[in-house]
Amino acid sequence: MNVQAPIAAPLDVRDQFPAIAGWHYLDSAVSAQKPQAVIDAITNAYARDYASVHRGVYQRSADMTLAYEAARARAGRFIGGAAEEVVFTRGATEAINLVASMLPQEGRNRVLLSALEHHSNIVPWQLAGYAIDVVPLTADGRIDLDAAEAMVSEQHRVVAFAHVSNVLGSILDAKRAAEIAHSRGALLLLDGCQAAPRVAIDVAASGTDFYTYSGHKLYGPTGIGVLWGRKALLDAMPPWQGGGAMIDQVTFERTTFMPPPQRFEAGTPHIVGGIGLAAAIDWVEGIGVDRIHAHETALVAECREALRGLGFVRLFGPEDSAGIVSFEVVDVHPHDVGTILDDEGVAIRAGHHCAQPLMQLLGVPATCRASFAAHSDSQDIEALVAGLQKVKRIFG
Repeated sequence: MNVQAPIAAPLDVRDQFPAIAGWHYLDSAVSAQKPQAVIDAITNAYARDYASVHRGVYQRSADMTLAYEAARARAGRFIGGAAEEVVFTRGATEAINLVASMLPQEGRNRVLLSALEHHSNIVPWQLAGYAIDVVPLTADGRIDLDAAEAMVSEQHRVVAFAHVSNVLGSILDAKRAAEIAHSRGALLLLDGCQAAPRVAIDVAASGTDFYTYSGHKLYGPTGIGVLWGRKALLDAMPPWQGGGAMIDQVTFERTTFMPPPQRFEAGTPHIVGGIGLAAAIDWVEGIGVDRIHAHETALVAECREALRGLGFVRLFGPEDSAGIVSFEVVDVHPHDVGTILDDEGVAIRAGHHCAQPLMQLLGVPATCRASFAAHSDSQDIEALVAGLQKVKRIFG
């Protein structure tokens, strides 16, 4: 999907995040902090409204069932999908594993990935027995779709790309990626973990076949994620796990199963996780995804300019990265950088970011990563720069 240029719109929501008072949190790409509205929704769901779902005959269970299924519909609408196309999972990792394991291969045993994929979009395909082909990157760190077009073949069952890179912040043209996959009869799966909090998504308009995102990166709780899939594809997939809730009839001789999405949700679900995810989506859409993207884009530009001005920092990724700035301090290991910044009240991520093949491509063992959110501001960047100047003083 082509991402429209953001409209400049500063945000002032920091006071809605109680956990970051007095702290410069620049690690939202790994897990977002939670606004008070989400905390309240989770608290009320446990303290006031809680009951199990789908089977109780008493009123509170019926009410919680309605709320939980409304959350499913909310999670679908957020990306342009329908409720019956949304499978709740423990996270995007589980969602990709589900597709890799249960999607009928139909005589095709290859998957086309890119050089910047998260391990969660590499390892599941290996475990499922797919042969992997790797699309290179452009000079500025984007998935090279011209190369992908030349590489895709009738042997590829799936093309699976990150919608937004968790290391480089580069944004994929999802619509063109879908056209490339479909030109050879392959399906497109997008890892939307970094996209969902910061760019507008429309699975129908882009032609995507599967889309995944996680709650905890979207200002929601951990332990809840979304697999969206086109209904015909979900209908063709057998159950992944067995247990309660996903069955129609069980005898010792034979079991029949519910239709999707219930077919893929064995056991008691993460009820409050769904409620919290819906509250997070409400919060994000109350601000506006385009406004959040514009806010983060402005901060990325400000941050890259400030870091470039230090003279001892190497930047990675495109200039217009979505909410993420990866860098290295010359001759200083990222873990040392992260430790010193922590002493200064600045939280960044330092490591390989579950993208070791990308680190090898970049020629580094790890990078530092500052990632922004709706609550981030220029003071966070000022604190980051001051901390890096201390790193320079210590290491010379």
